[in-house]
Amino acid sequence: MSMSIRRPKQAKDLPAAKLPREIKVLVAAAFMIAIGFGIVAPVLPQFAQSFDVSVTAAAVVVSAFAFTRLTFAPLSGWLVERMGERRTYILGILIVAASSAACAFAQDYWQLLIYRGLGGIGSTMFTVAAMGLLIRLAPPQARGRVSSLYSGSFLLGNIAGPAVGGLLAGFGMALPFLVYAAALVLVAVLVATQLPAASAQANRKGLVTAVKKEVLPLRVALGLPTYRAVLGSAFANGWSAFGLRMALVPLFATAALGAGPEVAGISLAVFAIGTGVALTFSGKLADTWGRKPMILSGLAVNGLAMGALGFTGNEFWFFLISAIAGLGSGLMGPAQQATVADVIGNERSGGKVLATFQMSSDLGAIIGPIAAGLLVDAFSYGPAFLMATAVALLAMVLWLPAKDTHPA
Repeated sequence: MSMSIRRPKQAKDLPAAKLPREIKVLVAAAFMIAIGFGIVAPVLPQFAQSFDVSVTAAAVVVSAFAFTRLTFAPLSGWLVERMGERRTYILGILIVAASSAACAFAQDYWQLLIYRGLGGIGSTMFTVAAMGLLIRLAPPQARGRVSSLYSGSFLLGNIAGPAVGGLLAGFGMALPFLVYAAALVLVAVLVATQLPAASAQANRKGLVTAVKKEVLPLRVALGLPTYRAVLGSAFANGWSAFGLRMALVPLFATAALGAGPEVAGISLAVFAIGTGVALTFSGKLADTWGRKPMILSGLAVNGLAMGALGFTGNEFWFFLISAIAGLGSGLMGPAQQATVADVIGNERSGGKVLATFQMSSDLGAIIGPIAAGLLVDAFSYGPAFLMATAVALLAMVLWLPAKDTHPA
């Protein structure tokens, strides 16, 4: 098999305005999942500490979910190729639902740690499967727009979820986990009942083939400079948007600015707003200008903003630069997913290729806070945030020789 990007056949003939119904189902499911995750997020550390453990131990419960996602991502890719996207998606959702319900009835810290960690396995399953379904169904000339729509639904759910979770926590720490589990069961029912009809509709339109798809081997994808470049930018975005933002920004707000936890919370919300603003137009630009310009601009904006964040001296600049950093993340997100979709193509399956892309982001989210913490302890917050700039620049270097995968 030649190591080349498969161009879509007759991409100009595919409908650009109307998206397949199945994509709308997946977007609705993503919103429900994100709200549920947001409901649990603010309660989980407090629930862990209710078992009389240290702050570090409570943080480990949060990290366990991300660790198992990273560890079991290759298995998810294998399952997608063997079972298909739909069955892997439903199974993953049900695993997370069972894990969340079990957390509600945990009797000690170790039970909570195990149950939460098991949820990460299901999470990586439905994440990889959803990406595969979006690639299979999205018209090639609308892949950026579909990625923006899907990412935007997650973002809205993550913004709304914590507010609901805080209210539910007043009725007991276990209730948010049970609500999350119930929401996931509804998602599984939605996907199980709506995706088959949507798939049949897409098949009639020629967007999905009923026969078993050719599998794109990971080694072939790794031979493509563009795929290697998108792994680098995913790592940089994970380092910045999911790692430093969640772990270091709240600490910086408290230690360096002398602000309370409410300022850290506002900065996270401002970052999300910046990302949301970018998602309103970045997907469309990725489909018109191309993938590479959007990724390079996103890396530059996010990298420079994160580097400057460690040198802010008041709350105004802290919030403003946080919003700019979020804008950069939103600029590159849809273009990255569209690039992976271009590499795989509608006519192939690429479970391991998708899983490796997800692992790159998760790896950045895990390594970033650790490296930044070491730099803070050895020097100060400034060099720790500048490391994010350096990682973004390295990702840009990987992109410079890579070819744009835009269908045009």
